[in-house]
Amino acid sequence: MATLQIGGIDVLVEGDGAETIVMIHGWPDTYRLWDEQVAFFRQRFRCVRFTLPGFDIDKPRRPYSLEEMIELLKTIIEQTSPGRKVILMLHDWGCAFGYQFAMRHPSLVSRIVGVDIGDAGTRAHIASLSAKAKVMVIAYQLWLAAAWKIGGRIGDWMTLWMARTARAPGDPRFIDSRMCFPYYIRWMKAHGSYRGMVRFEPPVPMLFVYGKRKPFLFHTSAWADALAAREGNQVRAFDTNHWVMAQRPQEFNEVVAGWLSHS
Repeated sequence: MATLQIGGIDVLVEGDGAETIVMIHGWPDTYRLWDEQVAFFRQRFRCVRFTLPGFDIDKPRRPYSLEEMIELLKTIIEQTSPGRKVILMLHDWGCAFGYQFAMRHPSLVSRIVGVDIGDAGTRAHIASLSAKAKVMVIAYQLWLAAAWKIGGRIGDWMTLWMARTARAPGDPRFIDSRMCFPYYIRWMKAHGSYRGMVRFEPPVPMLFVYGKRKPFLFHTSAWADALAAREGNQVRAFDTNHWVMAQRPQEFNEVVAGWLSHS
């Protein structure tokens, strides 16, 4: 394993395969989310992972705009896989940032594995949610936005409480309120806002994996059906919560490996 310093971020590179998988986590996780995937895929692929900027408890607390995120992803990909396209493996906010990156820089991406986030936040998705689900979405996201704003012991407690409530698999030692800045940016339109985000249309073949055991889904059936109808794409549902790769790692890895070998 090699650790590179790229843009002030510690980037872990493992494996010697010809193709590179860049793994990007979301809230409230770190690069550790992908431990089982790296153990499985590093025999055939080069695995690149890192903790999202702003999420690392050992780094200064600060938010990152969409433009900063996309530019950092571009730098990491160009430096870890020079001259070659990469496979993106994405989850949660990693999907949000990775999808936007793929649409802006399709020449750097060969395939996408998206986990549990589809057309979330679109008008169609919002309309598909029940009244109860809409309240739940607003409540947890505003709670986390407030946790970022408050910070300190109270903000950290709020973040940990929500992580436990959501049954997030991450180690509590690496979770605090600094990870909540994307929610603050989204709701308060701060730090450049996320106005630059556009509706995601996969520019390359995509495998979409999601967990069914949740109060609501982060995609619409219409979006998933349209995705699956396109040649080279696949949609798979698992009997898990939001963290498919952590709850069913072996099954998840085998599904991804099978799709990659035929796509």
